[in-house]
Amino acid sequence: MKAVKMKLWLCVAVLAIAGGLQAQINGDVLGMHDLSPSGRSPVKGGSLPPCQYCHAPHSGIGKGPLWAQTYSTQTYTLYGSVSKTSSNVSKTTSDQAMKQPPVGGHSSLCLSCHDGTVAPGQTVPYGQIKLQGKMNASDILGTNLQNSHPFSFNSLKDSADLVGSLVGSKQTADPVKRVKLIEGNVECESCHDPHVQNGDPVASNFLVRDSSGGSMCLSCHGTSPRTVNNATNPLVPWPTSVHATISNSALPAANVGPYKTVALNACSSCHVEHNADGPSRLLRGATPLLANMDASTQNCITCHNGNNNISPALSNVYAEFSKTSYHPFPSGTKAHDTAEPALVSSSRHATCVDCHNPHGAQKVGSTFPNPPQIRASQAAVNGVLATDGVSPISPAQNQYENCLRCHGTSSGKPSSSAFGYLPARSVAFVSDPGNVIPQFAATATSAHPVTHVRSSMYPQPSLRSSMLLLDGVTQGRQMGTQILCTDCHNSDDNREFGGTGPSGPHGSAYPHILERRYEMSKVSPGVFPTGGPGSPIIASTLFPGQLTSAGGAVPGPWALCGKCHNLTSLFANSSFQYHSLHVSTVGISCSVCHTAHGMGATSPTISGERLVNFDTNVVALNALNPGGEIGIAYKKANKTCTLVCHMYSHNDNGTVTQVNTSQLNINIGKGIKR
Repeated sequence: MKAVKMKLWLCVAVLAIAGGLQAQINGDVLGMHDLSPSGRSPVKGGSLPPCQYCHAPHSGIGKGPLWAQTYSTQTYTLYGSVSKTSSNVSKTTSDQAMKQPPVGGHSSLCLSCHDGTVAPGQTVPYGQIKLQGKMNASDILGTNLQNSHPFSFNSLKDSADLVGSLVGSKQTADPVKRVKLIEGNVECESCHDPHVQNGDPVASNFLVRDSSGGSMCLSCHGTSPRTVNNATNPLVPWPTSVHATISNSALPAANVGPYKTVALNACSSCHVEHNADGPSRLLRGATPLLANMDASTQNCITCHNGNNNISPALSNVYAEFSKTSYHPFPSGTKAHDTAEPALVSSSRHATCVDCHNPHGAQKVGSTFPNPPQIRASQAAVNGVLATDGVSPISPAQNQYENCLRCHGTSSGKPSSSAFGYLPARSVAFVSDPGNVIPQFAATATSAHPVTHVRSSMYPQPSLRSSMLLLDGVTQGRQMGTQILCTDCHNSDDNREFGGTGPSGPHGSAYPHILERRYEMSKVSPGVFPTGGPGSPIIASTLFPGQLTSAGGAVPGPWALCGKCHNLTSLFANSSFQYHSLHVSTVGISCSVCHTAHGMGATSPTISGERLVNFDTNVVALNALNPGGEIGIAYKKANKTCTLVCHMYSHNDNGTVTQVNTSQLNINIGKGIKR
């Protein structure tokens, strides 16, 4: 009787298992792997049962799951196995070492079809089964696997971005326990179940589980603070970042993943697991690819080009780079690398990820933190300290710390006419005019308050209480005691000051990526008096009249200055008794007498107050001075200048006399002698 009961129990158990399996089969088990005539695969065979295209019930080859398909014996080029200094590969692509997947091993089974070298249906026990159709190109990985997620590690090494249990206890952080290491290694089956296509019903890629929100990636790549080999985990800010939380729809044209929103696509918005455009970070790239653009910037352009890929559409950042002045894209091998030093030297580049951390950038709201704090879109980005221009700070706390990665002590700064006219200052900025750190330093005689609070030494009667928006009329942010680099260097249509475009120094209609018009007076090249310093200023760079507009459709020539300084007040000589004469009547630009950033050096003849530092491309030495002093000077005591400009000698006794060219016998740029 007991034996009968036992048999009945076994029958019930078998029926229950069979019923569960049948329920699974009635859903979707093999999916695209069903090569039978009624299957979903684009490759279809004859009457052979679906399972037997891969498995042989009684005569499987080798060990494992009674395998029938012919093994591929290819030697693969693996992720990270190329030279780390190669021009097309990030020099820190991977610290992991891969080994050739052993023939007959776990991943070898998948590659026997998916490397494209062995035809599906090329079985050992049954020979070549006649098939019709062909595999989808996206399903063929090839033998160069550099562009696919690494697997078959020689010995899995720990790194800061991995979950702590992965190497230590060989366990992933997948809460449903479906993403697993296979015999302590990453193999195809770690992420794919070849028997169930709809483990993720949206992606439908034989994933072992739902991968929305990056859940599969986060099973191995963690967001907890970790430090391994002196490297910190760059993924810590990810959970609250804009790319992890934004609800904008991702339309099919974007090709950023299978899910409906950017947040659900998460990691796959920027990274692809197989057949990436290049091995560096497995970045997705733009659709279509754009010529002459680095991989990391390509990745951003897909969503940030103002098209209909994302709904609601995002600001068109890409359009900013076609304006008169813009941050140049990298060229050749000068690409960004995640592990590069904070100070960018020699290998000059300005990619999106130099100023924005895609794992940490926050959503930009309608309000902004007080200067000089970092903007939300730049959260978690690297920087260098302004105190020495070298020491890294990660993440940067202040915006200028990020800008100083390139505009501080770094070497190899380029010089290009595309940047716009550059004045030559009487008091030189040490040996590197591109290093703005000493110009902004607290020890500078005067400076715009970027890296330190505004000095109270000199009253500023023209300073507004609030900056003006781009219309030149409406009051914007209160002045405060510090300003940002982007208060001057910004897109000319930026949202922060009333425009409709993206904020930040992406590109501008004005030189030097300036937010508003700022004209600089120049002279013709040559020898005085027909050209060179001291000669007449070119007519097109003279702007006489009360041109005080700080913005709007017809901005004045000094609209940028008018954003913070009341030009009417300046022209009324509230700060200097000859402002109106020079600027309003003659029409000479502010740039002739004032430097923009600060006085990074001292001079016995120029006091340096109020950013006075003459452009020696325009002004010349005064050797006809009745007081006898030869040189270019600004006297703080009596507020007088000593120089020659636009054919007039400015003397230290306050007089101004037109130059008598008949008295000259030497180039005025080298000094005028009787």
